[in-house]
Amino acid sequence: MTHSKPFRLGIDLGGTKIEALVLDATGAERWRERVATPRESADAICDAIAALVGRAERALGASCTVGIGTPGSLSPRTGLLRGSNTVVLNGQPVQQMLEARLARPVRIANDANCFALSEAVDGAGVGAAGVFGAILGTGVGAGVVINGAIVNGVHGIGGEWGHNPLPWPADDELPERGAHRCYCGKDSCIETWLSGTGIQRHFTDGTVPAAEIVKRAERGDAAAEAYLQRVEDRMARAFATIINVLDPEVVVLGGGASNIERLYRNVPRLLPKYVFSEYVATRFVRNVHGDSSGVRGAAWLW
Repeated sequence: MTHSKPFRLGIDLGGTKIEALVLDATGAERWRERVATPRESADAICDAIAALVGRAERALGASCTVGIGTPGSLSPRTGLLRGSNTVVLNGQPVQQMLEARLARPVRIANDANCFALSEAVDGAGVGAAGVFGAILGTGVGAGVVINGAIVNGVHGIGGEWGHNPLPWPADDELPERGAHRCYCGKDSCIETWLSGTGIQRHFTDGTVPAAEIVKRAERGDAAAEAYLQRVEDRMARAFATIINVLDPEVVVLGGGASNIERLYRNVPRLLPKYVFSEYVATRFVRNVHGDSSGVRGAAWLW
């Protein structure tokens, strides 16, 4: 859809901060500001967002389209926000509240969808028809972008790959007796294995951060090396299911685990073992825009 406004404003709405970014028609950054997220109410948060938009438009001397990325998603049935870590927003008509304050349409998307859109428009997936963007951080989130558009799905859960079971499990990965229980209530979700916290949890006593495990392997620690090879195999299995279903040209990683360089060498070598094809051409790459992917993707919702 085309629009007449010269600038796109994106909001990354997090539990501790709200970041606003304005892009011009070329994708260049023209304005940015970050404020603390109010905790008292949805009204206070919407007021803070409206104030950011006002300051941006005064600074630029022009009006903007507004897109917002947030953990959670709008329910297609009720229009209310659900699953946000900014809990005062859950169950609230956030889109309508903001549209009333700003006197214009507002687009809202899940933060992982914004990440995938940002990387598809002008990041690691630029030019690709199909992009799967996965954030491997405290949890696991993902977004699907096909031909430049987010795939939300009929329930608004397109890309919720982290809450599928780890495929082709070994005996010690089987979901039994809650050993690998996910916060969603299911056992052995991909999130419990491949989030940064999940990678930490399954090594020795669960206290060694993923970055330290990598350092130990680089120093020749046999236990750390063997464990990271298992992580890479789990990752190959998990992403193979995405390739088998969506067949994207690009898989882009974000989040803390995306900084593990060896993944980009080793996971692609393992994919042919699990993908239902005689070869695998899917590119497996790190994000370009880093922590700015979410707020840039929110801007690109228009």
